[in-house]
Amino acid sequence: MSLFKARDWWSTVLGEKEEFDQGCLCLADVDNTGNGQDKIIVGSFMGYLRIFNPHPVKTGDGAQAEDMLLEVHLRDPILQVEVGKFVSGTEMLHLAVLHSRKLCVYSVSGTLGNVEHGNQYQIKLMYEHNLQRTACNMTYGSFGGVKGRDLICIQSMDGMLMVFEQESYAFGRFLPGSLLPGPLAYSSRTDSFITVSSCRQVESYKYQVLAFATDADKRQETEQQKLGSGKRLVVDWTLNIGEQALDICIVSFNQSASSVFVLGERNFFCLKDNGQIRFMKKLDCSPSCFLPYCSVSEGTINTLIGNHNHMLHIYQDVTLKWATQLPHIPVAVRVGCLHDLKGVIVTLSDDGHLQCSYLGTDPSLFQAPKVESRELHYDELDRELKELQKIIKDVNKSQGIWPMTEREDDLKVSAMVSPNVDSVSQAADVDMGTDLVPSVTVKVTLQNRLALRKAKLSVYVQPPLVLTCDQFTFEFMGIPRVIQCKFRLPLKLICLPGQPSKTASHKLTIDTNKSPVSLLSLFPGFASQSDDDQVNVMGFRFFGGSRVTLLASKTSQRYRIQSEQFEDLWLVTNELIIRLQEYFEKQGIKDFACSFSGCMPLQEYFELIDHHFELRINGEKLEELLSERAVQFRAIQRRLLTRFKDKTPAPLQHLDTLLDGTYKQVIALADAVEENQDSLFQSFTKLKSATHLVILLIGLWQKLSTDQIAILEAAFLPVQQDTQELGWEETVDAAISHLLKTCLSKSSKEQALNLSSQLNLPKDTSRLKKHITLLCDRLAKGGRLCLSTDAAAPQTMVMPGGCTTIPESDLEERSIEQDSTELFTSHKHLIVETPMPEVSPLQGVSE
Repeated sequence: MSLFKARDWWSTVLGEKEEFDQGCLCLADVDNTGNGQDKIIVGSFMGYLRIFNPHPVKTGDGAQAEDMLLEVHLRDPILQVEVGKFVSGTEMLHLAVLHSRKLCVYSVSGTLGNVEHGNQYQIKLMYEHNLQRTACNMTYGSFGGVKGRDLICIQSMDGMLMVFEQESYAFGRFLPGSLLPGPLAYSSRTDSFITVSSCRQVESYKYQVLAFATDADKRQETEQQKLGSGKRLVVDWTLNIGEQALDICIVSFNQSASSVFVLGERNFFCLKDNGQIRFMKKLDCSPSCFLPYCSVSEGTINTLIGNHNHMLHIYQDVTLKWATQLPHIPVAVRVGCLHDLKGVIVTLSDDGHLQCSYLGTDPSLFQAPKVESRELHYDELDRELKELQKIIKDVNKSQGIWPMTEREDDLKVSAMVSPNVDSVSQAADVDMGTDLVPSVTVKVTLQNRLALRKAKLSVYVQPPLVLTCDQFTFEFMGIPRVIQCKFRLPLKLICLPGQPSKTASHKLTIDTNKSPVSLLSLFPGFASQSDDDQVNVMGFRFFGGSRVTLLASKTSQRYRIQSEQFEDLWLVTNELIIRLQEYFEKQGIKDFACSFSGCMPLQEYFELIDHHFELRINGEKLEELLSERAVQFRAIQRRLLTRFKDKTPAPLQHLDTLLDGTYKQVIALADAVEENQDSLFQSFTKLKSATHLVILLIGLWQKLSTDQIAILEAAFLPVQQDTQELGWEETVDAAISHLLKTCLSKSSKEQALNLSSQLNLPKDTSRLKKHITLLCDRLAKGGRLCLSTDAAAPQTMVMPGGCTTIPESDLEERSIEQDSTELFTSHKHLIVETPMPEVSPLQGVSE
């Protein structure tokens, strides 16, 4: 928060859900009172024209009813409002209102009211021009050096300048090479129009050149041009600024010189009359509007610049003199004299916050009290520290791993998933071959106990699932807290019933302590046959094309899941365990348990890790090559530009050929980077599925509690996204190393090891794979996962002798790899240890 806030003198909010832009604000003595007091004229895209004359009783007052002089609905959107001498035969000020297809000029007048009713104001239409082309913006001035009146120039959306001499249309000219319209301003000293084209260069056109050029009824050359009777429109001068412009302002404080100010996306420029740069300033924040005005110092100019950080900066040339904070993001800023107060800053936001403020600060009356020096008693401090540590230790023991939540929260979130997929799928734009991708509707309910102001609801699903909308904002609610709600989606959203497969490359066997359950009872919507003999075999076909087969033994209390892809096993395995638990809970059986007694499939898991890491390395190499080719491309461009600017150009020496070849390489490398990113995303999705499967099997293998499984998920499935700068491998390696150093450590020597404070892309995955193997080894030998403070004490570890320590060198890591080879073999040998007969998809399982 800034110390220097804009002092609120008067403010109001215009309308409801109206929109405004930089041309919608103007300050002038529009009713011609002659007392030097400005009025605030505001137009909106909703077509409302409002005129204010603020009279606050005290500083900071809001708008009173008498502050608004006039409010008229003009129906058409108002793009810009200006005040000038727009009516012939008089030098009185009139109001020009620009609509998208019409220009209207009004006179504003007031009538003295009787007694307490106040003055009455009204507008009268003097004349209007219907436009043949859609307008973008306008400027005005004494074009051609006329005296006592102002002419209006309107720029259309297709780059045509239309000049109006008050009540009559003068001419129209197309700007050469115009693609998109830019800001437009008129310089009275040079009698020229200045704009910024879509080529990101400032262009100046003389009014006399525009007036005598060929008429713009047609954009192509006419026969008169070919015969030489007309003049071609040429630019007076140009300056490439390398960025789009937000606004242009011409400042002239004497007749000898004027300055052209251009506000860009990252810089603002001050140019001379001939287009030479007088100075420029690089801005720290993205600007939203600006206004140059006169300075008290000779030869300098002050500039107000508003930005998207709710700040208003005041520069004297390029020196920052003042910074003040605003309550909104300004899109237009003006300075005027209101109620005998000179230099009032008037700002307008895009949602209608109009504020009149001045610069200043509030003095701070607080004085810090003097600190009395006293002697430190270290023995008492040690006793107090030990008592606090004991309290923290007791709290951690009583609360467990996760903090306890209050019984009644201010906001509760619940989700209800429809049991059936939508009759009309919302995934019509997703192409998955011949399969129609289904969709399901989730109803999220928010219940608040207190009156709240604003709330944001975010919904996240794991890839490849997608959402029709992932962000919801409720304007009437809001709390500075985060509430989470998890829900399960139906299995039919991912896969369809499929033909069971007899053979598969990857197989898992899950043991239970209860008799096998009919698969038709567990998966009622996935039965492909009606024969009662086929209740022990079921096939699933994912929308990606892969298949998973589920078999249930009739006598041995076992279930087998098999597939050609290792990562495809997780979803069906997890769904099987959840549905078995729900089935026996409904039966009133509470001692149901699942277990896994086979070998951990680390070899298949490591293959997915290596593939994901290989894609990351490949992506890094491609980005380096792309950066090199981009540097080479820019270097060739600079050389060609030097050749072309030379008055006596030298031969190109095949630089154009080299430029074309480098351009093709840049495009090819960019396509390769994009293709690699898609492959990396798919690989990471497979890796996460395999990680979920490994965590599930470890939990069944060692009978881990829910809190211990949560620790494994936090270590193996980090929350942040997988990127080149910070990827999955180094993050998981750091988390596993921390577990091995703390709760799974054997001695205090291991706890004294320091982990690296920086996470960098590793050279290979050997260290990560060895740490994962060591983690499983520690768990197999009695290790306990916990996050309490007792985990740091070696005597609390429930680990038998012979546990391997954390490797401190490559030699130790090699020994660990040899010791763990017998325990964690390839999961393809699992069939030998837990045999189940191979069956045909049309035959039952019998043992």
